[in-house]
Amino acid sequence: MFRFYNSILRHATLFNGKKVLITAGPTYEPLDPVRFIGNHSTGKMGFALARCLAQEGAAVSLIAGPTSLTLSHPLVQVMPVMTADEMFAACQRKSEEADLWIFAAAVADYKPKDPATSKIKKNDDSFTIELVKNVDIAATLGKQKRANQFAVGFALETDQELENARGKLLKKNLDMVVLNSLRDPGAGFRHDTNKITIVKPSTVEEYALKAKDEVAQDILESIKAEWACLQKK
Repeated sequence: MFRFYNSILRHATLFNGKKVLITAGPTYEPLDPVRFIGNHSTGKMGFALARCLAQEGAAVSLIAGPTSLTLSHPLVQVMPVMTADEMFAACQRKSEEADLWIFAAAVADYKPKDPATSKIKKNDDSFTIELVKNVDIAATLGKQKRANQFAVGFALETDQELENARGKLLKKNLDMVVLNSLRDPGAGFRHDTNKITIVKPSTVEEYALKAKDEVAQDILESIKAEWACLQKK
């Protein structure tokens, strides 16, 4: 029992009073007023992280793409957005003051160059859409990250998982990457469970399949350990 309460106190000491920025869910990039390019992200992982951090006393800005999830907590401010550009703008407003950044959203890499202002009609046998690259939110903010800020990215991969995750650490100036593989049953989009590998500059931590609330707690434990090491340097 003593160990249990001691663990709670350690967590509270780390996260209590900290300001946290979390992105969650997908982004929808409009083709016309009724259609969009999106993905299967539900936001469950990001919402679980926000809930756990608020329970530890952190003030959370949860920037959420389109999702059916809700979260009511006095320490959580939910900021709904639709597109990658809207998510980036919201992140810019909150990033400077935040101690911890967690980029859990599945942001669309591309968007239509010229969305139609009225519904596109089905006329021809084929239809071509020109796409342009969206802003890379984590990489752009990573260029501005201060030494006392801690940044966590997510990677959902199908091939060369570890290599791609390690690449994100450097490219985006992240302190750790939470890696998902679509090859793992029960992990990734549209599941209440997840199976993660946490990639840090010098270590790789593998975890079993768990409920996303449990996975969120594992991520917080790993953040605590790495953040404490960085603060000692």
